[in-house]
Parts: sequence; structure tokens; C-alpha cells
Amino acid sequence: MNFRERTLAIFARQPVDNVVYQPRLEHWYNVNKAQGTLPERYRDMSVLDVFDDLGCSIRTYPWFNCCLECKDDPSVKFEVEQHGSRQIARWTTPVGSVEAHSTSTGLASHTDKFPVETPEDARVMEYILRGRTWSFNEELFARNDALIGDRAAPMMFIPRINVQRLLIEIMGVEGTIYALHDDRAMVEHLIDVINETDEQMLDVVLKCPVPIINFGDNVDHHFLPPNLFERYVLPEYQRRADLFRAHGKFTNAHWDGSIKLLLPYAQQTRMDGIEALTPIPQGDVYLQEMKDALGDMILLDGIPMTSFLEAEPLEELERTARDVIEMFSPNLILGVSDEPSPVCDIEKVRLVAEILKEYDR
Repeated sequence: MNFRERTLAIFARQPVDNVVYQPRLEHWYNVNKAQGTLPERYRDMSVLDVFDDLGCSIRTYPWFNCCLECKDDPSVKFEVEQHGSRQIARWTTPVGSVEAHSTSTGLASHTDKFPVETPEDARVMEYILRGRTWSFNEELFARNDALIGDRAAPMMFIPRINVQRLLIEIMGVEGTIYALHDDRAMVEHLIDVINETDEQMLDVVLKCPVPIINFGDNVDHHFLPPNLFERYVLPEYQRRADLFRAHGKFTNAHWDGSIKLLLPYAQQTRMDGIEALTPIPQGDVYLQEMKDALGDMILLDGIPMTSFLEAEPLEELERTARDVIEMFSPNLILGVSDEPSPVCDIEKVRLVAEILKEYDR
């Protein structure tokens, strides 16, 4: 079986000849390429060439997420001002304007000001969200699908779920938590607006040719505790998972933070799998806890990023890789939780691909 066939068979719970290994090298590659620090072997290679050289499959989000396109209503004016490393993004609408401020190093950015800080800002954001329209670029999909070929099955992630979008993009953690205490009605109205306006996006994704859909939520129980998860997120997870399944698509959610308090809800999401669960020593759960919580759900990733750092002994990486393979296979898309650091030892990524050959059936 090739990587594409094997990936689809794993999600479909059909027999496979091995698990698939998708270490998500794009960040490692892009940072080192920009800094001129790619190892000599890879300096003239594209990122796809690097995957091929290492014998790995690809988590294909960068090639297919770009096919999902969003446009603001024509009455919304969006502009960006650059002031050195500082950036100001501004949305101007007939009902007011909002701004987001960020600081960038060129390789990473930090949000200094979120667009919604007041009830007036929330009304502007509602106007923006209600005016957005979504579409899927079939021509771009066809080109990128041909480029990827048998390296992997098409995958894409959709915008973050209601509260997670508030926490990470719209209000920030501090702003959201304070607003839940001071003006819960405003927050819940925004959550309702996000859920409602996501419907057109979901309809587009349901009809698109991508078979594996990720809920790219970056969940952490410190910011999304069980009470908020149960009230706002779980019902929407369940509804969407059922909707995608009814249309023949597979789903998984990206839970890459501290997750011990939310792990018991994994099977209740009704999704096919969970991505990026990170075991101790990097995360806060043991592999056995992950297995107990997931049952027969698919684990995507599983080996902590720390195992790939130069200072970590090879024996530890080998032991962890084998533990993950033997504990979760065949319900496993093996990878790095969350992804290799730019300073990782890339040859350790190759080592895991070599270990997997021992499990060929």
C-alpha cells in the first residue's frame, strides 16, 4: 500500500500493512530555510523532497487549507499597517471599526491587542462574521492533489470552534475569561454568531473533495476547562462530527496543550480521532492514559517533540516510538506531538521511519 491508500484505510478501519508516519516538517524546514541553517543534505531540496528522502508521509494541511477561501462583505474595508516589527490590522465597517495589533519576528508573531474588547467591538465583529462568504477552489485542489500524489491523502483543518476562536483570535484568553464573568450574554451571543455563520463554511467543506477534516482548535484545559467545554464545545463537536460522517468524511480534533482534564471527553466527541495529544515529559498525560481515553479512536502523532532534540538519548526515542506503535496500531497516524522543533535532530525523524519498517505486515 502507498501512504495515501494506507491513510484512508486507517480512517476507514480497513486492514493495512503498517501505520503511516507523518512528522509535519514544514515549520522545521521553513525556519531553517529562512535562517540558512538547513543541513547540507537538504539545502537544495523542497520540503516535499525532504519528506521523500526521510521516507515519511505528509499531513497535507498546507497544500489543501489554501483551497478553502473566505471573502469579507464588500462593505468591510480591511487594511494592514506595518511599523517595523509591529503590525496593525484594521477592519472598517458601516457599524464601526476594530483593530488587532501584533509583533512579528518574521518567523513568529504575538498578538498584543485583540479586535474585540468592548460590547461595541463585539457588534462590529458580528457584522464582519455575518458578511463573510466561503468557497472552495477546485482548480487549486486539483493542482495540489496531483503534486502530493501518493505521498498522502488530502486533509484540511477548518476554523477554530466557537470559544477557541474567542480565546485565540477574537478576544484573547484574558479578555474572554473576564467577559464570561462580566458580560456572559455578550460572549454567548458571539458564540451563537460564530456557530451560525460557520454553517455556510461547513456546507462548502461538506461538498469539497477533501476526505479528512481536522478541527484545528489547539485545545488546553487551562483555558478551556471542562465546564466551558461541556457547555459550548462538546455539543458542537458532536453535531459536526455526525454531519461530516453522514457525508462520508472523517474527523479529528487538534488537542495539543495540557489535556488531562479534557481527555475523558475524547470518545464523547464522536470524532474518528484526536491529533497532537502529547505524552509526558512534554505533555501532562501518560501514554496509557491516552490509550484508555481514546479506546479504538485514531491517535494522530504520539511521540513528544522533546524526544527529537539533540540532547535526548536515542534509546528514549526508540522506546517511545515502539510504545506508541504497539499500543495504538492499527488506529494510528504516527507523528510528532505537536511537530519537530526547528532545532531538532532531523536524523532522529529518519530513525523512526526506519523503526516502522520492522512493523511491515
